[in-house]
Amino acid sequence: MSKPIKQIAIYGKGGIGKSTTTSNISAALADLGYKVMQFGCDPKADSTNTLRDGSYIPTVLDLLREKKKVDAHEAIFTGYGNVYCVEAGGPAPGVGCAGRGIITAVQLLKQQNIFDELDLDYVIYDVLGDVVCGGFAVPIREGIAQHVFTVTSADFMAIYAANNLFKGIQKYSNAGGALLGGVIANSMQHPYQREIVDDFVARTDTQVMQYVPRSITVTQSELSGKTTIEAAPDSEQADVYRELARRIEAHTESKTPQPLSPDELKAWGSTWADALIAIESGEVRGERAGI
Repeated sequence: MSKPIKQIAIYGKGGIGKSTTTSNISAALADLGYKVMQFGCDPKADSTNTLRDGSYIPTVLDLLREKKKVDAHEAIFTGYGNVYCVEAGGPAPGVGCAGRGIITAVQLLKQQNIFDELDLDYVIYDVLGDVVCGGFAVPIREGIAQHVFTVTSADFMAIYAANNLFKGIQKYSNAGGALLGGVIANSMQHPYQREIVDDFVARTDTQVMQYVPRSITVTQSELSGKTTIEAAPDSEQADVYRELARRIEAHTESKTPQPLSPDELKAWGSTWADALIAIESGEVRGERAGI
């Protein structure tokens, strides 16, 4: 009998640092001795670049466009710490549905029993967006992933995307869909940013898995085509990612979040906007402006 595989999906709006976070989690788990596959689900196919010195790999859809029958091994490449790297890919720009690449790629690897063959401990799906497309919802909808985490900042549109994700998880929760493990708060620079995320998390009945500070170390590492875990292993930022990986390693119980309605989210945002004006003007110091 094959051992259980912990399958995780990490979501977040474009540009939020989702792939950066995912790749560092994969690298940290590999350093802990686990066999990890990172499965890029973005049509840009750049999820795994920093695990492979900045290099791109052929995607599953690229290979399927070249020939009708593809050996799944042709789409699997190794990166830092022997992390297995796969990119689903997408259609040509302006043609077709990007989400279908996820469906096709997952089906290919499952049909050929790749996960069991590689004796994996973790499969981590790096998924674009906020579940507005059926293809991108596949890891949640079909229960492929057991636990979902979302990367957000304190910016409203990132929170908006996270709230939409919560709606998708709630929608599929009664049909065997994946549940929410928690929120990864990225680009934390100021105390009020933590407070915004903490307030949103409290109102939606979930938890913060880790606060990840904005750091020039990440930028330097990625410019050299590497994760922070590889490029700056002794840095404070690497320790933050290692602790996040350990928390994900220990995580076993996910649950259905309680997303805010459109009116609730709008009112929540307006309240925080007023609070930040008060903070900026110096009327409030070290408190949450009564929120």
